[in-house]
Amino acid sequence: MSIEKEGYISEIKSHTGVNVNRCYQCGKCSAGCAVNEEMDYPPSMVMRMLQTGEEECYNTVLHSQSIWLCVTCQNCLTRCPMEIDIPKLMDYMREKSLAKGTASKKAKNIISFHKSFLDSVKYTGRLYEIGLVGGYKMRSFKLLQDLNVAPGMFVRGKLPLLPEMVKDKKQIKEIFSKTKNKQGE
Repeated sequence: MSIEKEGYISEIKSHTGVNVNRCYQCGKCSAGCAVNEEMDYPPSMVMRMLQTGEEECYNTVLHSQSIWLCVTCQNCLTRCPMEIDIPKLMDYMREKSLAKGTASKKAKNIISFHKSFLDSVKYTGRLYEIGLVGGYKMRSFKLLQDLNVAPGMFVRGKLPLLPEMVKDKKQIKEIFSKTKNKQGE
């Protein structure tokens, strides 16, 4: 086992609790994955690539579109005989990919949505749909996409003009601060 392998495997385990070496490649995660067909590497292959100890494989996972396509439905976790939390691993790999600046160019719109969603929660403590849509459109430059559905949603009360704010915004700031500090470790 190389030092690099121990390094990133133990880093993954310490941040997520996921030990990638527990996977014995049964393939149940990939078989049950709803977006498997769209991924460049199915979940079982992501696990295997991380197990190899090769820095190139680790970087390939960080560059993959698979980590961004995972919808964290937890079907893989439910099916896994070893109860490996692949959604948690995928989320960690997404954050690592962003931190290293190695995210897949194909995932640009997914990343735009990801950042817009987190910003909405960070500033209001809840999801504010208009803020989410505005943030996504400004990041992705898809300004006219789905514009025709907005009036109907507004009329049905699905797009409130003002965000609903949590009472204790300090607590939300602490959560984001702790998460950011934990990622920096």
